[in-house]
Amino acid sequence: MSALGGRLRALALRLFGAVAVIWAVVTVTFLAVRAVPGDPVLAILGGPGSNATPEAVEQARADHGLDQPLWLQYVRYLGRVAVFDLGDSYDLRRPVTAIVGEQLPPTLGLALVALVLAWTLAVAFSWWSMRGGRVAWAIASFLEAVGTVLPHFWIATVLIAVFAVSLGLPVAVSRPGAGGLILPAVTLAIPVAGFLGQVMRERMLDTLEQPFVVAARARGLGDTQVYFRHVLRHAAVPAVATTGWAFGSLVSGAVVVETIFARPGLGRTLLDAVMIRDVPLVCGALIVVAIVYVLVTLATELAERLLDPRIAGGAGAVEPAPGGAAGPGTPGPGSVRGPADAHAPITPAGAP
Repeated sequence: MSALGGRLRALALRLFGAVAVIWAVVTVTFLAVRAVPGDPVLAILGGPGSNATPEAVEQARADHGLDQPLWLQYVRYLGRVAVFDLGDSYDLRRPVTAIVGEQLPPTLGLALVALVLAWTLAVAFSWWSMRGGRVAWAIASFLEAVGTVLPHFWIATVLIAVFAVSLGLPVAVSRPGAGGLILPAVTLAIPVAGFLGQVMRERMLDTLEQPFVVAARARGLGDTQVYFRHVLRHAAVPAVATTGWAFGSLVSGAVVVETIFARPGLGRTLLDAVMIRDVPLVCGALIVVAIVYVLVTLATELAERLLDPRIAGGAGAVEPAPGGAAGPGTPGPGSVRGPADAHAPITPAGAP
């Protein structure tokens, strides 16, 4: 199979996988919401305290197709989702797409800021542990392990206690503007930073022992130059591969963080919709989040391929550079890598 055919096949598999993930989310969400005790018709009629008559309940059930068999409701729902018709919210009486369109940007902005902060912390800790010797390495490793297991609600509570209660700063409730992003973003970033730091540290241990790193030190490069020129690119590859998962974790964590800091966003809207069994809004919000997650995962795969050229075309499919010279990060002629050494470090440009 030619290189172009292999890439097209890989692209087709990625698209099929993305559609399968979205279909699975739609199906699981549809069944899970209907498995929750209670009658969704009550949400349509204003909640359990609406005192709706039995005739009104039956009429609402027929108007929304809830009197049909479950499989027929599912098929009709799939048909509407296929054309991105997510229906109207039972509680807000507005199209779900409009509600999600209003609430999604604040949540994505929060998740993006938290992701940048998490990457900054992970890179800073790995750089410091490389320069600081064994003590710094042990401290950074310990802090990363602790940060990974801290729950969002605990971090948020501690931050509010320190900055709002002890210091008297008005940060307990998220305000509009960049200042209102700080504590929610820190709350979301700490566990992800710990995870990314641990992943980078594991690869960095192998990279520091490679000949090109030893040669760079022998040429007189300092720790900072060695780290940012040679080590960081290799150490970041597995962390980039997990960034899609990390972004999904940040969006899911936004449900807790937006509620604690009273911040508007899709997470808080989703929690309110679950509490009142607003089925169209719950399903629509989760479908949009799944689409965003798939797009971010595809973007991280592309970034991983740019950082590690061996991944493009599959392991062992790396083509030598024209003229027989090995390009940056690619093995030379006669040294095509196979699955057994797919995790071997990349040889950077100019490295011996």
